Amino acid sequence: TFPVKLWLLVNSPCVQSVRWDAHGEGVFIDQGLFEQELLDVGPAAAGEEELFKTRNFSSIIRQLNLYGFYKVLVSPSGSAVGSGPRPDTAGDDAGYTRGPLHHFWNPLFRYDRPDLLIKIKRLTKANREKLDAGLNVTSR
Repeated sequence: TFPVKLWLLVNSPCVQSVRWDAHGEGVFIDQGLFEQELLDVGPAAAGEEELFKTRNFSSIIRQLNLYGFYKVLVSPSGSAVGSGPRPDTAGDDAGYTRGPLHHFWNPLFRYDRPDLLIKIKRLTKANREKLDAGLNVTSR
């Protein structure tokens, strides 16, 4: 699923475009580097299979939103600002230079809690209705 792919990316030493914030409670995504590193690479490059079915970064953002990730605003200096759930988690994570820096947070996506990944569900209309009614939502 998408959260598992994101977990693998953020923990991979080979991927530079996605990394944990200072507290391991959110992820930073360098859009330009992400597009270059993961979306522009075709299956023929380096003999690798495509990780995502899209080459459009806005589709990645949509997937993050569908899986309950919230965007935390990031100032030009790289620190998180605004009314996001964890505004102080950015710390000294201003090392990106290739594109816009995005900071996403999900209460179930944490560095120290891989066991919570199975609880991240895709927020379809039907799933939202079940959650609102207090029912259990199963993954696809």
